[in-house]
Amino acid sequence: MSIATIIDFAQALTEAESYRPAAEKIIKGEPDQLIYNHYASPCGQFAAGVWEGAVGQWQVHYTEHEYCEIVQGVSVLRDEAGEAKTLRAGDRFVIPAGFKGTWEVLEPCRKIYALFESK
Repeated sequence: MSIATIIDFAQALTEAESYRPAAEKIIKGEPDQLIYNHYASPCGQFAAGVWEGAVGQWQVHYTEHEYCEIVQGVSVLRDEAGEAKTLRAGDRFVIPAGFKGTWEVLEPCRKIYALFESK
């Protein structure tokens, strides 16, 4: 493999995919989201890119393991028991597959992600 196969997020020309959580998962706000999926492995189990979220709150259920780094904004991740973790620019963390709860964006948020779907 050559150096040309390296994905440089700063130079990637990936088009944004716009989406919103399913209506039944939205708790409040207008949580419009953009995803720039800069890399997807040939096997379909690994992906990495940039996510942006607007203010709002929605239910989440992770089937994948996800590494995140918040680069802008503030979000709150809550588990099913209501325990919360506030996430701000500079925070780095992993959300394990199986996590259920809510994601709330308090200030427009941007994160770098790498996820692995164990299938």
